[in-house]
Amino acid sequence: MTKNLLMKSSIEQAIDKPVHRRWLSWLVGQQTFWVSMAAVVAFVSLAFASDVFATQQNLFNVARNFAFVAIIAIGMTAVIVTGGIDLSVGAVLVLSGMVIGMTMNAGMSIWLAVPLALGVSLAVGAFNGLLIAYVGVPPFVVTLGMLSIARSLAMVLSNNRMVYSFGPDQSLLLALGGGFVEVALPFADPVRLPNPLIVVLVLLVIASLAFRWTRWGRYLFAIGGNERAALLTGVPVKAMKVSVYMFCALCAGIAGILEVGWLGTITTGLGQGMELTVIAASVIGGANLSGGVGTAWGAVVGAALIEVIRNSLTLLGISTFWQGTFVGSFIVVAVLFDRLRSRNANE
Repeated sequence: MTKNLLMKSSIEQAIDKPVHRRWLSWLVGQQTFWVSMAAVVAFVSLAFASDVFATQQNLFNVARNFAFVAIIAIGMTAVIVTGGIDLSVGAVLVLSGMVIGMTMNAGMSIWLAVPLALGVSLAVGAFNGLLIAYVGVPPFVVTLGMLSIARSLAMVLSNNRMVYSFGPDQSLLLALGGGFVEVALPFADPVRLPNPLIVVLVLLVIASLAFRWTRWGRYLFAIGGNERAALLTGVPVKAMKVSVYMFCALCAGIAGILEVGWLGTITTGLGQGMELTVIAASVIGGANLSGGVGTAWGAVVGAALIEVIRNSLTLLGISTFWQGTFVGSFIVVAVLFDRLRSRNANE
């Protein structure tokens, strides 16, 4: 009786609280909000600590460098929301890059090479998803195996050599990954936006709308929240899992094409170890490894924060060997924050 009265009282208080206060309470309780604030604080602090950080050229480099991780982190977040994991994204990135590189090196058009590279990426994602959803192999095992398989296929395609000649459409590929769009501002110098960042913004809008307003997005969170309950309510769990691993692989394929265009070359070492950075970006951005929680915006902010840390270590003269310590610490703090938040919500 007393418990019911207390519950009723808390509900009445929540209803009586003004809308803006309820919205503010919800916002403060979101991990993505705090990560965004951390990114802003880091940006402002570095702008004062270093004369180089806030220059247009350095910010251009930061925006371009974090974009590759952010693109894949959006796809990884979708996988993590369902309670899965994909350790093969770095290998898919290099496989996609090698496919477009070798195809164009053979003299084929970029208009054929890009769909072929993305098609290979989707095929890898479909293979992962089918084994996980229909065969029941754990995601960790499948994607760890694919990490080795995809990178090996990239070595076979190139005979483990560096490719730097991309045929008659080489200029188009270099412009795609290394180019930029200049945006005029009314009271300041024009700002250059690297093409990979524009891809991130487009993908961010599409993924955010899909997560929030489509049946596909609602199914993702339903599976991550309670897979058995989702199955009983008619959610096509197996088909959804295949689609989400295909989406993640597609994101890795897009990043691979853009990175080859930026570097102007492709080697089989490209993307090595990128899996951990991508997962870190998603987790730091608020994705819960247990599933059911995550946003596309959080993935982008997490990737941006990691790149700001990397850039700041270089500019401040701190050894880059400390990079793993900082990123790992952010992951632990993010997970601890999520655990404490969940515990407080359950009490």
